[in-house]
Amino acid sequence: MGTVPQRLQRLLDRPGPLGDLLGRLEARTGVRRFYLATGSAAFLGLYLMFGYGASLLCNLIGFAYPAYVSIKAIESSSKEDDTTWLTYWVVYGVFSVAEFFSDIFLYWFPFYYVGKCLFLVWCMAPVSWNGSQVIYQNVIRPCFLRHHQTVDNVLGNLSTKALDVASSITREASGAAMNVALEAEKSK
Repeated sequence: MGTVPQRLQRLLDRPGPLGDLLGRLEARTGVRRFYLATGSAAFLGLYLMFGYGASLLCNLIGFAYPAYVSIKAIESSSKEDDTTWLTYWVVYGVFSVAEFFSDIFLYWFPFYYVGKCLFLVWCMAPVSWNGSQVIYQNVIRPCFLRHHQTVDNVLGNLSTKALDVASSITREASGAAMNVALEAEKSK
């Protein structure tokens, strides 16, 4: 298996967007990719702790790369990558809703954005135990299976009521328009 630095080095040497970018930077600067990656991670961590716009940066990290690879997944013929990124977006959506209600308290914690960023990176990590899979399988899916029938019934009732209201409003509006047209015709 190897030590953590050895595993990180193997990850950084692997072909792909990150490995290719680090390879080009290494060739231009002469600095080993291990140091480039750890230095960039340290700078990012410090910026998330003390920098201006940490919220925006954290949200970009949680959105930009996953959006890019989601588009690539849609365009590929494999179903596995579609499922992986759909799972990420479900977890991201649930997290965003939960964060909306708790953010007023949480953003006061000094390392909140570092923790949020680490959580989002864990959710998109290319490992079998990434956060999206763990949270979906252990929290979201059981909750969904327990309550999806009730939610489907409520949504069905709401859509029926919405159609009824829209139809009623349309009838009333067309009747009112006819009355206005008749009144205008009578007054000529």
